[in-house]
Amino acid sequence: MRDRNTNGSEDAGQTVSTPPDLNLLRTFLTVYRTGSFTAAARLLGLSQPTVTTQIRTLERQWGRELFERRARGVTPAPYADELAARIVHPLDSLAAVAGPAGDAEDAPAEPVHLAGPAELLSRSVLPGVAPLVDKGVRLRITPGLTEPLLDDLRTGRHDLVIATYRPRGRALTALPLNDEEFVLVASPARVQRLGAPEHLATALHGVPLVAYAEDLPIVRRYWRHVFGRRLVQQPAVTMPDLNAVKAAVVGGAGFTVLPRYLCAEELASGVLVLLHDPDDPPINTAYLVQRPGTSGNPHVALVRDHLLQAARDW
Repeated sequence: MRDRNTNGSEDAGQTVSTPPDLNLLRTFLTVYRTGSFTAAARLLGLSQPTVTTQIRTLERQWGRELFERRARGVTPAPYADELAARIVHPLDSLAAVAGPAGDAEDAPAEPVHLAGPAELLSRSVLPGVAPLVDKGVRLRITPGLTEPLLDDLRTGRHDLVIATYRPRGRALTALPLNDEEFVLVASPARVQRLGAPEHLATALHGVPLVAYAEDLPIVRRYWRHVFGRRLVQQPAVTMPDLNAVKAAVVGGAGFTVLPRYLCAEELASGVLVLLHDPDDPPINTAYLVQRPGTSGNPHVALVRDHLLQAARDW
């Protein structure tokens, strides 16, 4: 047990005789949000050793360990959550008043870096960005797979990521964005050749499969959810682009599973046909993910709120 000195504070450095340095608190909050000393250094324009030194200084002042060092980045220790909750709003409010790095009031805000699945970005997000552009928002859009995009979000390369699953841990915050229904489809010619089999899942085993990836993440999920069995089939064609998968199936290459929003026009026109229409189709929820707290760029909140509102109509 630590002894207390005459003014009631603890020895061993837990209580600071002077208010904490704001620069140390800003560094702490940036590390907390990004989950990485390296990412925080990049965002703050500092060297990684400087960030490490500042965090160690703050830890000595508070007499508490703030972060647990991991092989990849850091995770907040329990006291870090409490400290972040206490300082996030005051520091973000101060940053909003001061402006980014003290720039002049008429200086444009930094671009908002938004990332997500290429198909959802091109089909749903980009057609509706005009209101943001009219407000002076600058967007930098990056397509990609969820896992690497979330890694880049943690390191500060993106401001917002549309993810196909909810990330684990406390380093990121996620809000449900929209639900997408998966449908089993093929071209009319393939459907005609298939006929009306008694057991569709068994009959499709002899039909070429077109897929997004070799491990068939979308198709396997459909099989488990709808047919209650494991899919044992190698794809005939793979392409990490759902629009390309759709084009191959429209051309008669085989069958696949797609998000309904991506093939609604093709189903309506008849160039694609539903192979199955279950009462309980598989649904996947997309999430809008960002680092905790309020960004120093006010346009990040504008983009986030716009996407959450626009997603109701997707």
